[in-house]
Amino acid sequence: MGIIDVVTEIPGPRSRELLARKEQVVCDPLDIHVPAVIDTARGASFTDVDGNTMLDLSGGLGCQLVGYSHPKVVEAVQRQAGRFSHTDFSVIPYEPYVELAERLVARVGEGRKVALFNAGAEAVENAVKFAKAYTGRPALICFEGGFHGRTLLTMSLTSRHTPYKTGFGPFAPEVYRFPYPYPYRSPDGEDAGRRALEALERGFTTVVDPGTVAAAIVEPIQGEGGFVVPTPEFLSGLAKICARHGIVTIADEIQTGCGRTGRFLASEHFDFDADVVVLAKALGAGYPLSAVVGRRDIMDAPGPSAIGGTYVGNPVACAAANAVLQVIEEEGLVERAEIVGKTIRSRWDDLSDEVEEIGEIRGLGAMIGVEFVRDRETKEPNGEYLSAFMREAMRRGVVTVSCGTFHNVLRHLVPLVISDAELEEALDVVADAALASRGKQAPVEESSEGD
Repeated sequence: MGIIDVVTEIPGPRSRELLARKEQVVCDPLDIHVPAVIDTARGASFTDVDGNTMLDLSGGLGCQLVGYSHPKVVEAVQRQAGRFSHTDFSVIPYEPYVELAERLVARVGEGRKVALFNAGAEAVENAVKFAKAYTGRPALICFEGGFHGRTLLTMSLTSRHTPYKTGFGPFAPEVYRFPYPYPYRSPDGEDAGRRALEALERGFTTVVDPGTVAAAIVEPIQGEGGFVVPTPEFLSGLAKICARHGIVTIADEIQTGCGRTGRFLASEHFDFDADVVVLAKALGAGYPLSAVVGRRDIMDAPGPSAIGGTYVGNPVACAAANAVLQVIEEEGLVERAEIVGKTIRSRWDDLSDEVEEIGEIRGLGAMIGVEFVRDRETKEPNGEYLSAFMREAMRRGVVTVSCGTFHNVLRHLVPLVISDAELEEALDVVADAALASRGKQAPVEESSEGD
């Protein structure tokens, strides 16, 4: 017997009641993508308030890499909360912060230092502050398709206007955006990386003086942009160009980091040793925590008290992150990512003969994206098919999540603790939903109470 157990329609009556209450008191922009109100969760599954048990391939948008409610994370959080739940590290320091910094330096590379923050966007903002303090320069480089957050500066760095930027300007000045290689949608194909580097070099003559650029921030694999994997030479080439001009490189590993791609950092796949690395999401297993890990000289550049905040590096969140890193190592989750990813890719490869909407399957490790199109020759984006697929999968007990500049890419952010049996069960549902969304299979029959 499998994990999935759909005993009501989704949403069920209790979820509908709670969502109606939500409409009265929670602002409308916080719209709901999965109309099933979670009650409990463990590993890769959750049960909603109506008793429906589902498998979650979205993993809390990448936060639950070690799974929901991992016993070691729960124990670490409970133990730390029982000792003390908070104080400002810059006023009264504590060991969990120092221990986590030591673990991150060991993972990312010696000769570095760490600063902890609350969320990915805050870490990005502070990574930029470190770079500006170090270089004394004002300008920033970012890339088309990139997503770095929703604060003023990170909105400015983020590429897509709708829904993230429209109506929220003006934006931060001195932000310059350049092409990011998207081989599937580039007329240059596998030559897209070289073309992107040429555009950057040209831009240093026609767009911005490189002597004014503090940092270039880049996702080694774009997340919200569509799980876009750059061509092999792009990131190492970017590093060489930036080094030549004294520009700090910042790797935004918020979605790719902590083992998601089969390496602790996605940058490792590309021989990209960024000056500064930003981590969040999976690091804290859902507890508010992010990290900036950078070269000592860069991290020590700002003056006393120039970096900080009341809640940054909260001790309970640090305890959770220390447990997460321990679990990743003890359970071999970096290696597990390769197995999970191969299984996901294989199932979509098998479907590609029957599901003509599949344009490209791409990714590294367990970070697999599937781009849907109306026609494989024209590559016209097909967001409508993806929306239908996600609704069908949810009805059948599997939660998925989308991304992409054209809202047409399915992204897999599976908890890496998912068992082989659970993964196969989820992918069976995915396959059925993919076919049903084309009208090739009868809609699933609703499960009755007690089945």
